[in-house]
Amino acid sequence: MNSEPVYHIPALLPQTIEALNIDGEGIYADATFGGGGHSRGILENLGESGRLYVFDQDEEALANAPSDTRLTAIHGNFRFIDQYLRYYGVCGEVAGILADLGVSFHHFDDPDRGFSFRFAGPLDMRMNRRAKRTAAELLATESEESLADMFRLYGELRQARKLASVIVSARSEQPIATVERLLELVKPYISPKSEKKELAQLFQALRIVVNDEIAALEQFLQRSLKSLKPGGRLAIITYHSLEDRLVKNFMRTGRIDGKEQKDFYGRNLSPFKLLTSKPIVADDAEVGRNPRSRSAKLRVAEKLTEE
Repeated sequence: MNSEPVYHIPALLPQTIEALNIDGEGIYADATFGGGGHSRGILENLGESGRLYVFDQDEEALANAPSDTRLTAIHGNFRFIDQYLRYYGVCGEVAGILADLGVSFHHFDDPDRGFSFRFAGPLDMRMNRRAKRTAAELLATESEESLADMFRLYGELRQARKLASVIVSARSEQPIATVERLLELVKPYISPKSEKKELAQLFQALRIVVNDEIAALEQFLQRSLKSLKPGGRLAIITYHSLEDRLVKNFMRTGRIDGKEQKDFYGRNLSPFKLLTSKPIVADDAEVGRNPRSRSAKLRVAEKLTEE
């Protein structure tokens, strides 16, 4: 086993490696390198001529990529996966693509990144630190209606409108630039019994919008289809219902809108064969080792034919 350190415990690692059905001489892509645990698992199953392309928009993450001649590290957003793979001459030849849509422990545990309500620090939340808009800037500029929609849609918060109103009212007096300032404003409107859960939902909503995660996922899904060869597999790990529903519908129909296209005989014209009618989830033993995996869902599909 590879003994290089990782700063993130990968969810559903054995299940993901099995789902990819790795050909030792094949070409693979880890679209969300993160802490590198999944990539190391793939490398352990590749032969000398196998290749792995890893993507991350965070330079800090890629700095931890293992030194391996079979690995090519790409600093970029996975929404452009086909363009990068085309540059390397392998678009349409990839045997498997993995995407773990979670956030690395490293990000949550770094106060300067602002991903967690557990630490004081700046409200940043950018995965790509070259990006312009931080969470603080988002809170300073979005309308009350937009903030309410964001908290309701991406955080599933019942008190979304009240939280938005409080933030808009407070920002006219003092910028909401830090985690502690945001917590000071919202905690009175959050139930103490579910405080951790609701704060996590609030921070999730901000992170999703700051990083344009849903649009990026939609683009990635469409471009992953172009990147895979016939018989190639797409394995995606999701953590909340919005992204899971999007992934499931795309794998089932080959379309972002989830609308099934049928031929004259009523057969589904999806370019994928869905290999997981129900998502693969962690067992109790894994959840005990890695509580983050409790909400992880792995879905897998296989590309059937050329587009």
